[in-house]
Amino acid sequence: MLITISRQYASGGTQVASLVAERLGWRLVGNALIDEVARRAGIPPEEVQAREDRPPSFVERLARVASAELPDLFLPAPPLGQPIGEGNLVRVTRSVVCEMAGEGPCVFVGRASAAVLAWREDALHARLVAGPEFRRRVAVEVVGVAAAEAAAAVERRDANRIRYHREYYARDCDDPRHYDLVLNTERLGFPGAADLIVHRARALGWAQS
Repeated sequence: MLITISRQYASGGTQVASLVAERLGWRLVGNALIDEVARRAGIPPEEVQAREDRPPSFVERLARVASAELPDLFLPAPPLGQPIGEGNLVRVTRSVVCEMAGEGPCVFVGRASAAVLAWREDALHARLVAGPEFRRRVAVEVVGVAAAEAAAAVERRDANRIRYHREYYARDCDDPRHYDLVLNTERLGFPGAADLIVHRARALGWAQS
C-alpha cells in the first residue's frame, strides 16, 4: 500500500504528506529518500535538492544525448565523489523509490514517485495544486524564499518539474488523468487535503477509521 503526493511548487506537498503519514501511521518517505539518493550518488543531500531548482547543464544534456546514441559507453553511475549528471541521478532516484516502496506502507512526496510507481495496483496517487499568488505566499512564509524572488522561484520550479517528467517519463505531470485525486490546497487547506487522502485510503480498506 502506497500513497504518492505529486505537487506544484509551494502547494504544500511536504505538509500534506506529513499529515497523511501521521494519521495513517505510515512511513513518510521524504528526507530519507533524498539522503539515500545522495549517499549512492556520492553528492551532498543539498545538491540532490538543488537539482530540482535548475535544468541540466550543457554538459549534462550532451552526456544524455551521447548515452542514447552510444549506450555501451554510458556508465550507470560515475565514481564516488565525481560529478553526476541528471540522467544518472534519475536512475539512482528511481531505484531508491522502488526499493523503499517494497518496505511496507509509506507516503512518498515528490521525486516523480507517481510516475515511477504508476504500475503499482496498490498505490493511491494524489496531485496538489493551488493558485500562483497562494503559492508565492507559501514560498515566502513556509519555504523561506525571499519575497522578491518568490514569483520567479514558483515559475522556475514548476517549469523544471514539467520538463523533468516529460524528458524522463514521457509524462505530463499536470495531466489529471495520472492521479486518483487532484486537490486544491488553496481552497481545502493543508489539513483538508490530507483529510481527503486519508479518507480515500480508509475507503480502500488500507487503514482503520
